[in-house]
Amino acid sequence: MPYVIAEPCIDEMDMSCVDECPVDCIYQGERKLYINPKECIDCGACEPACPVEAIAQDRRVRPEYQEHIADNARFFNEPLPGRSESLGNPGGASNIGKVGVDTELVAAHPVA
Repeated sequence: MPYVIAEPCIDEMDMSCVDECPVDCIYQGERKLYINPKECIDCGACEPACPVEAIAQDRRVRPEYQEHIADNARFFNEPLPGRSESLGNPGGASNIGKVGVDTELVAAHPVA
């Protein structure tokens, strides 16, 4: 089961999880980080590194954050706002750098 980054990451993006990820599958949007479910190897190294406890296996995401399971996949599988193509599986976040845009769910989240 892949890991998911949920709502507590919005406007936080501590990036500690990125440093721990051995396969570079955590991508940076504008306000939140996203784990590519096709690239994640389910090692769990990212989860304890998150200071806001935003990361969990998809089957263990807290009920109030369930919508973030599909939203993490949507970040890669559907064109993001202002883009004509989806990101797909670029083979590592460092290959493309900061994406700089979020899914509609995250973009619509109130600014803290």
